[in-house]
Amino acid sequence: MTVLLSVLGGLGLFFLIGSAARAGLHAAAPSRHKPTFRDMPLTASFGLAVILFYVVLACLAPVIAPYGESEVVGAQYLPWAAPHYLGTDKLGRDMLTRLIYGARNTVGIAFATTALAFVVGSVLGIWAALMGGRLDQWLSRFVDALMAIPALIFSLLLLTIFGTSVMTLILVIAAVDATRVYRLARSVAQGIVVMDYIEAARLRGEGMWRLIRREILPNAMAPLAAEFGLRFCFVFLAISALSFLGLGIKPPTADWGSMVRENATLITFGDITPLLPAGAIALLTVAVNFVVDWQLHRASGLKE
Repeated sequence: MTVLLSVLGGLGLFFLIGSAARAGLHAAAPSRHKPTFRDMPLTASFGLAVILFYVVLACLAPVIAPYGESEVVGAQYLPWAAPHYLGTDKLGRDMLTRLIYGARNTVGIAFATTALAFVVGSVLGIWAALMGGRLDQWLSRFVDALMAIPALIFSLLLLTIFGTSVMTLILVIAAVDATRVYRLARSVAQGIVVMDYIEAARLRGEGMWRLIRREILPNAMAPLAAEFGLRFCFVFLAISALSFLGLGIKPPTADWGSMVRENATLITFGDITPLLPAGAIALLTVAVNFVVDWQLHRASGLKE
């Protein structure tokens, strides 16, 4: 009975947040975009609300958090009670504060990594499709060779060689994920470069970068934007997994993956505190996928 009530309460909260977010977005949107937000599904509005909530946490973490990111404020593993509403970790740091700062660190690093991977992968993929010939073949075979190595093992190998600083973490994961973006961008661009308007632009004497920026990229934006959301989820989970293994974001920086590892002992005693950062990871992943599904549906032109 308790489980059923919890499920019903969760569904009610989902509908409440989704409906409120859809109404707010519809009211705040410019006139030309109002129909888009009026007709958006509840899943997408719920996803946008969750993403906006995470962004606010990340941007205002020093203002919202009750304590400093690495400040020791009490004894180890204090229970949930004021003033430590989510207890403390194994060093006596406030868990609520660590969760809030974890949003800024984990989400911010994942976004920067995904953006870098997309810039590199999409430019190289479109360039290879546009140029063709040996350049396309060499780049594609090199990418195939990199993709044959499991991503997590490849990341662990590179991080072991080059160290585990934040900048190294971003560069390594971006390099691994850029191969996936390259394949998608090249595939999409190959269907565009054979179009008549591309040939007309070539005859007008437009250069390669102008073709990419003005002709190809706008027409490839829908699948690339959807892939950006999915790729963000994979990068976000990869960073959390590496941090859980001890090769990601280093302490005392707050990170949700390492927070699960640091407090895993509490599970033995029936304490759900280690599940809080894991739940934060899962919630953001689901929210981003809701928004990506909505964007893919819009791009497909389907009405139902």
